[in-house]
Amino acid sequence: MVRNVRAAEFETVPRAVVAVGNDYSAGFEVAPHKHRRGQLLYATCGVMLVGTAAGTWLVPPDQAVWIPPWTVHSMRSTGARLGTRNLFIEPGAIDGLPEDCRVVRITPLMRALVLEAVDLPLEYEADGRGGLIMNLLLHELRSLPVQPMNLPMPASGLLADLCHEFALAPDPHATIDDWCGRLAMSRRSFTRAFRTETGLSFAQWRQRACLFAAMPRLGRGEAVTSVALDLGYDSVAAFTTMFRRLLGDAPSRYFRQVADGHWPAAQA
Repeated sequence: MVRNVRAAEFETVPRAVVAVGNDYSAGFEVAPHKHRRGQLLYATCGVMLVGTAAGTWLVPPDQAVWIPPWTVHSMRSTGARLGTRNLFIEPGAIDGLPEDCRVVRITPLMRALVLEAVDLPLEYEADGRGGLIMNLLLHELRSLPVQPMNLPMPASGLLADLCHEFALAPDPHATIDDWCGRLAMSRRSFTRAFRTETGLSFAQWRQRACLFAAMPRLGRGEAVTSVALDLGYDSVAAFTTMFRRLLGDAPSRYFRQVADGHWPAAQA
């Protein structure tokens, strides 16, 4: 397997796709950086947070984040350990790749292809088996299901400050009226500005912020009850309802299915 290869070592490799595997310890951070190639950053185990100027992407096990070429991004491991497999793709290698960051669900076929790809040498035989694997990877990448795992942030101003503050300590009971009071805005102006800045309603954004705070702890094996009550939910049932609405299943079942190689259907 090609492991722990610096970006400078593969940038000039004469192949459209390069696959690299990396493993990280708990709390490992990668400072903001960028690549000339597009990157599919896939979490084989553990949970990671990927940040850009546009927001934060939460990547649970067996999901991946697509990062377009030249996008400045950082990464942080939040679990006991993090295993990643990366595809670095030349711009223009195939039409139809996304132009923005997004979290995607790794299908069984994609998972098998990626795990096979990282066992290939960097300069695999382009006209042989390696080239066929990489070509199929590119086609499969375009059709991976998008997951609602981003937390978009306003670009600047008091609303941005409040969003960042809330993301550090989310409250499922926070209301629009609470925020309007802090920002000295009318309810109508706030709701319009919030959707314009984030692309989400306040309720949708609040739920995602709570999910982002919960997932790293759940990924480390903490009890659902402890996480739910610490976040301020009135009951485990209320937390589970939120989790199921966003990720398609209850927390314990979700992580069990991921471990077994099955994937719940997340909701938009």
